[in-house]
Amino acid sequence: MKKYNLIFIVFAFSFSSLLAQRPGGQQYDKEKLEAARVAFITNRLDLKADQATKFWPLYNQYNEDRGILMDKISTINRSSSQEITDAKAREMIQERLSLQQQLLDKEKIFMEEVTKAITPVQAMKLGGVNREFTRQVYRMQQGSDRGRRN
Repeated sequence: MKKYNLIFIVFAFSFSSLLAQRPGGQQYDKEKLEAARVAFITNRLDLKADQATKFWPLYNQYNEDRGILMDKISTINRSSSQEITDAKAREMIQERLSLQQQLLDKEKIFMEEVTKAITPVQAMKLGGVNREFTRQVYRMQQGSDRGRRN
């Protein structure tokens, strides 16, 4: 039980200072955000120490690879708002589909690897837990914005 209290305290501390502004605008402290994400996911998936040491390197690499592909897809989507020819549009569609297939392939490999580190049930919960974390950060940001406007 003490382990969960410690994780919750770390999470709460990291989360509470997560949305603090830096000079020059609204910037999030990436280290605090990642610490909060680690604590949140570790707690929600109930990762044991041996699972966590195997899980986090796999998860971090997958997220990095996924982020790179998502950035490429976003770039294609943004350039589609410009004047383009039909031929260029076809090329962009094929490129986007190729990137989406790469995403799917990476997810398949990740799931194969990660279920060696954590249970399949934990692996299935991962996507929902990640979305839940993102929603909580979003809600906190909205609350923070409302507080600044008043």
